[in-house]
Amino acid sequence: MEITTQEGLLGPLLLARSAIDRSALLRGDAEWLKRAWEEGSNRVVIVDDGQALVRRSGGEVELVLLSTADAPEGERYLLGVDAEGVVYFAVSAPLADATHTGTLSRIVAPLSSSALGEGQTVTAGLRQVGSLLGDLHAGLLVYAVALEAWHSTHEFCPRCGNRTEVRAGGHVRVCPEDGSQHFPRVDPAVIMLVHDDADRCLLARGPQWPEGRMSVLAGFVEPGESLEHAVAREVLEEVGVRVTGPRYLGSQPWPFPRSLMLGFFARAASTEFVLDPEEIAEARWFSRAELLAALESGEVRLPPEVSIARRLIETWYGESLIGDW
Repeated sequence: MEITTQEGLLGPLLLARSAIDRSALLRGDAEWLKRAWEEGSNRVVIVDDGQALVRRSGGEVELVLLSTADAPEGERYLLGVDAEGVVYFAVSAPLADATHTGTLSRIVAPLSSSALGEGQTVTAGLRQVGSLLGDLHAGLLVYAVALEAWHSTHEFCPRCGNRTEVRAGGHVRVCPEDGSQHFPRVDPAVIMLVHDDADRCLLARGPQWPEGRMSVLAGFVEPGESLEHAVAREVLEEVGVRVTGPRYLGSQPWPFPRSLMLGFFARAASTEFVLDPEEIAEARWFSRAELLAALESGEVRLPPEVSIARRLIETWYGESLIGDW
């Protein structure tokens, strides 16, 4: 089964792309996993604290994929199989162990493909290169980063405290003492663009953000709560605005460390703000003309293209906008 770029009401969500079959039925087949690792044509993504090796090749930015023979030692996760039958793994290991090119540059800001010289190798994360990678490599990196983040915080059994063991191609950790199984966790979070009867959108700034950096509202879904109730609760708690008619538009994984962002539009039933100072430093209503003017002047900067927040704002606006963080 091949999965390609998914485009719905929000258009292409850059971290929701994939071009592999996750091959869940093969994860528990130890003999198949062993043969796949020994096959020289299969490929490995090395991931280190959310970072991977990327390079520019033929004008395109791509992951540096190693053969299994060249991969360093580390925890190993099965990512899946592509349409040509190539099997992909991730290995959690220091990036310095995966290259002999000397000192690597670490990219910490969004990258443009022209900023890399042909053949140049750097280390970067999803925020920096997620919008530049093709479907296959974007999907591989999202998957690898998400698994690495979960494994790094679930080394020990929550029942008895013993060190757990990686099984099922990296998709289960098993406690050898009590036999309990522990599976990768995903935390659902709603993210919503609120608009009012005057067709203005609500943007806000967190207290930890610099002046001018603004986005839509978001928050985690609580136990026993529907997505629609979470939308209404989070907006009311953060800015004091009541909303009606939440409308689901699309979702995107956000493995920082393990969120699934569920995008909504919601209509405001009130417009006066009562801000929660621990969550929100500033909130404003923008018409389309006001938002464009604020972006052009540099007064406001929007979330990066790789985020679902940016796609929600541009969907409301009606076209692409300028002004990344």
